[in-house]
Amino acid sequence: MDQSVAAPVKESRGYANGVLVILFLVYVLNFLDRQILAILAEDIKADLQISDADLGFLYGTAFAVFYATFGIPLGRLADAWNRTHLISLGLGFWSLMTALSGTAKGFASLATYRFGVGIGESSASPAALSLLYDYYPPHLRTTVVALYAGGVYIGLGCGLFLGGSILDAWAATYPDTSLAPFGLKGWQVAFMAVGLPGLLLSLVVAKIREPERGRYDGGAKPIAGSPLKEVAVSLGSMVPVLNLFMLARGGAKPSLIVVNVVTIALLAVLAWGLILLTGDVTQWVALAIGVFAAFSWSQSFLLRDPDVFHLLFRSRAMICLTISAAGVVFVGVAFAFWSVPLIQRTYEVANSQVGMVVGLSSAVSGFCGITFGGILADRLRQKFVHGKLVVYLAATVGAIIMSSAFLFSTTLISAYACLAVLFFFTAMATGPAMATINDLNVPRGRATSYAFFTMVTTLIGTAIGPYLIGQVSDVYTAGGASPAEALRLAMIWCLALPVGGLLFGIIAFRALPADEARVREQSERELLSVG
Repeated sequence: MDQSVAAPVKESRGYANGVLVILFLVYVLNFLDRQILAILAEDIKADLQISDADLGFLYGTAFAVFYATFGIPLGRLADAWNRTHLISLGLGFWSLMTALSGTAKGFASLATYRFGVGIGESSASPAALSLLYDYYPPHLRTTVVALYAGGVYIGLGCGLFLGGSILDAWAATYPDTSLAPFGLKGWQVAFMAVGLPGLLLSLVVAKIREPERGRYDGGAKPIAGSPLKEVAVSLGSMVPVLNLFMLARGGAKPSLIVVNVVTIALLAVLAWGLILLTGDVTQWVALAIGVFAAFSWSQSFLLRDPDVFHLLFRSRAMICLTISAAGVVFVGVAFAFWSVPLIQRTYEVANSQVGMVVGLSSAVSGFCGITFGGILADRLRQKFVHGKLVVYLAATVGAIIMSSAFLFSTTLISAYACLAVLFFFTAMATGPAMATINDLNVPRGRATSYAFFTMVTTLIGTAIGPYLIGQVSDVYTAGGASPAEALRLAMIWCLALPVGGLLFGIIAFRALPADEARVREQSERELLSVG
């Protein structure tokens, strides 16, 4: 397989806008397939006889570890191969896994399908953002990225609305599920219904033209070697023992190999201690594997592409913004997931009502927030270098305030209202963060940088967040608290994550100008070497 090379022709703005719409729909399905589990959670819990911690694992860890781990090699593939083909294949695969989730008969089989959803979805955003950067000039990029990322909130909203509607309609039609077709439960039908449309959309994505890489940035230095080799090397660098062989073959110093061995030993001890503490083997083994894979990959990447590595890992703005965004992702993901069961347990509302209200507020408020944040960030960035991060930090503060207000609300109306404003602020932060991460690397490293960003935010915000809330909730329940109060207290304690994220965001704000200057210098050197 040869590295994809596109003809140096610039499509019309209308064609670019059409591509944006298609990629937006891909992202809608990306999050619809993830979030539908929230509205189905109570039915799945009762049917499969699982705990809140198990639900947190299914929603967070089971998806997130595979999403984060495979995001790196697939992000690297996006930097080296045809991006539209990659998105098409990934979309078809995760849609199939979502549909198959409707055939699950137990916790293990449902977790396996969630693994598959994570692998497939990891292919989409790094490649999509790289594509959009080659379809639009710099002064429009944050707005475009924000519009693309608006698919998150439409997907979240559609997942809740469709899931709740399907559950109630199925229950009304088949009160006795033994009489339903194939004995299917409502939650199983919901998974099938939302998974199948993605198979059709994947055929449309495959027809998108691949643009010239880096064409609005003066060109791009190609990645040496075949795309499949890049994937194989990235995956191999994450496998214990094999990774040591690859490090040695790549010219690693003995000290680098020793650090790798010590790291896996420390992670094994830490995972064992957490297993003894919580009794959850799958959670901590999966998370340890994900963290080790990320660390081991970074060592291998240093040897294979030191220039992109240094722009990524020696950038204080990149690292601190990534950690900061993990706190915002925690609010956007963990709170978005657990807010639905909390409302159901506190106010005993119907699935269709909470799905419609929370779903529509997520879709409308989220899309408005992400669009507003993107446009404002682009305008402020033209005035001063910190423009994007000003919007990001303001939105983060707003998200923390509204999260607290939601948890201390005393009526159903106020809870719904606080969630709607919370969705606006978490969405508002998304576009500026995503665009800044792409700004902090050269064109041939953008998909890799975003994959790294996604890996860290996913491991912290998605793999740990939902599980942690579920685990703390189980502890409070065991102590005698009602299910609703236990969940609320757990969510209050976990607000420490976004507060910590805000502090890292301030550090990124201060480091941004110097790090962007280094990117410009590296880009100029690479263009001179190509020329």
